[in-house]
Amino acid sequence: MRLDKYLSQATGLSRKEVKRLMHKNTVTVNGDLVRDPSLHISLDDNVVFNDGEVAAPTPRYLMMNKPEGVVCANDDPLHPTVISLLYDEPRPDSLHTVGRLDIDTTGLILITDDGQWSHRVTAPKHKMPKRYRVTTVDPIPESAIDDFAQGVQLHNEPQPTKPASLVIINEHEAFLTLTEGKYHQVKRMFAAIGNKVETLHRDAIADVLLDDTLAPGEYRELTQQEQELLGV
Repeated sequence: MRLDKYLSQATGLSRKEVKRLMHKNTVTVNGDLVRDPSLHISLDDNVVFNDGEVAAPTPRYLMMNKPEGVVCANDDPLHPTVISLLYDEPRPDSLHTVGRLDIDTTGLILITDDGQWSHRVTAPKHKMPKRYRVTTVDPIPESAIDDFAQGVQLHNEPQPTKPASLVIINEHEAFLTLTEGKYHQVKRMFAAIGNKVETLHRDAIADVLLDDTLAPGEYRELTQQEQELLGV
């Protein structure tokens, strides 16, 4: 990793600030004075910055209760973004959402700066289950349980959906668990059986549940146990 990136991630300073301070003889690597911000270092190197040893930056793993009206993006000209809600998080521009939720879908979204982990969670081959609480305009028939378990044919899709688990809560509410993530899939699955989704809320990814103490827009770090459940 470049030294300026290492220091930026470890301290929260911008790379520009790091480069400016390095000209003031403030950085040593393994005891040697360094002024070259492009120097490549390892996480085992001893880095001292402003007379204090700098701990190696570690990846961040967060969960957020995504509110309605917010998009899963780092930048959007029309709508607030998940990343813009990370008011207290240093270097928010280095973070990204793990997958996406539609603008009108609420609930559990994961956020990280670990690109390899993000890919593992979202890769279709890993079949990471995701559970949604769905409310519908029309009553949900019992037959939908078997329809979704067998897979339904979506409009303009060559293959039916993979088997999904539907648990009916009441006439207009159900939990739907998917292991794939086609565009607008939940809405399209209910449309395929002649119904319409009114609200959609994701409350679980694998065995990690959305923290019910998080108000919409709030976030926290994943616990060590949650990280292990998600393969960190």
